[in-house]
Amino acid sequence: MAYRDQQKYLDYLKKCEKKFNPKELEEYKMFLKRQRDDEDFDTVSMRRLKELYDKYYEKKDISKLDELFKKS
Repeated sequence: MAYRDQQKYLDYLKKCEKKFNPKELEEYKMFLKRQRDDEDFDTVSMRRLKELYDKYYEKKDISKLDELFKKS
């Protein structure tokens, strides 16, 4: 399951790559390189990847969707 999680995090972070500071960008590129080599991340790397994901993840506001389905 860790491999699927790291793939999910890396896929999402690809969209946020332009927002990274230089240190985060360097870490992200290292994560991508390790992913291409089919390595499972150790606990420290996985925790850092999750921290990056949590920092840049924008939860979608689903309350706006209710307005679309209300009858006038």
